[in-house]
Amino acid sequence: MIETVIRAYLPEIEHFSLLPIGSGLIHRTWKVEVGVDGGVADGGVVDGGEAYILQQVNTGVFKDPEVIGGNLDKIGRYLQVHCPDYLFVGPMRTVAGGVDRAVGEGVDRAAGGVVFYRDEDGVCYRLFPYVQGSRTFDVVAGPEQAYEAARQFGHFTRHLAGFDVGELRAALPDFHNLRLRFDQFGKAVRDGNAERIRGSAELIGFLEGQRDLVGVYESLLVSPAFSLRVTHHDTKISNVLFDRRGKGLCVIDLDTVMPGYFISDVGDMIRTYVSPASEEETDLDKVVVRDDFYTAIFEGYMGVMGDVLSAVEREHFFYSGLFMVYMQALRFLTDHLNNDVYYGARYEGHNFNRAANQVALLRRLLEKGGGARG
Repeated sequence: MIETVIRAYLPEIEHFSLLPIGSGLIHRTWKVEVGVDGGVADGGVVDGGEAYILQQVNTGVFKDPEVIGGNLDKIGRYLQVHCPDYLFVGPMRTVAGGVDRAVGEGVDRAAGGVVFYRDEDGVCYRLFPYVQGSRTFDVVAGPEQAYEAARQFGHFTRHLAGFDVGELRAALPDFHNLRLRFDQFGKAVRDGNAERIRGSAELIGFLEGQRDLVGVYESLLVSPAFSLRVTHHDTKISNVLFDRRGKGLCVIDLDTVMPGYFISDVGDMIRTYVSPASEEETDLDKVVVRDDFYTAIFEGYMGVMGDVLSAVEREHFFYSGLFMVYMQALRFLTDHLNNDVYYGARYEGHNFNRAANQVALLRRLLEKGGGARG
């Protein structure tokens, strides 16, 4: 039961209510309001009183939650020493009674266990403090919001510039490996669903014609001017906390934090912020690049990271968007050709449409070319 999970962290509370929040596709998330005897409820999130965030961890995606726990513990300790004023929303630890089913690296029984707790069915949970007055958004409302988000992701990487990135383990190995994604695409074109391959000929031809983007990626990997850094890897707007005035507070959902390159974070912001149409949009005329949103990302991120990045890295800011959109188009079409085994599909051709959407966005970015700022 959820009550058993919560009491593994908060044994003294008597009453609480659970409010489902967020629109994340990976984990289930609730706000825990202490002192409210309401069980599981629906409705909006209202500030006030003691509160926490409870997540049910998707161990189908994150098969080794102890990797996440170890990474966040190391990052949290570093920030506490070197950047004590930075708002790091780290997970809480179980109390002694929860240690028996706690999982993770470095279980400290004296300190009260670790951050993950498995219930009697083996389902994995964790608890975070709730930041009063904070807000998240599912869609970028304007350039100002894009600017604030870009600054927060920049701040996160900058604050960890002195951290030994070699201490982090990959929670999702090869997550943003463009060479791997291109090779998987090639295999799907050869061995996938023959009917779907024939129906996707135009998209396949276009994506194969952009293989130079893979060559650029591989050249960057061997460049001494391109550095591995502590990178978030999932920079959608919902992973930023904002205050009531609309100013960014910090970044959250740190499961994908691992060694990486800045193009992953910048590229994902460009991919998810610059178009008013989401990746689900099938009217491709709505897929456009909003220059003011791109500029906001550039100014927000570079205002924090400009003097940290090398000249070579700064020259590839625009490439970041091409890199990420191209990779996502490859992944969607690969899944379509492989009969939707990874993303699944809510209707026939769902991943084909997603791929076409990302190809349209890639075309719009390529039309901007080197003329776009950065």
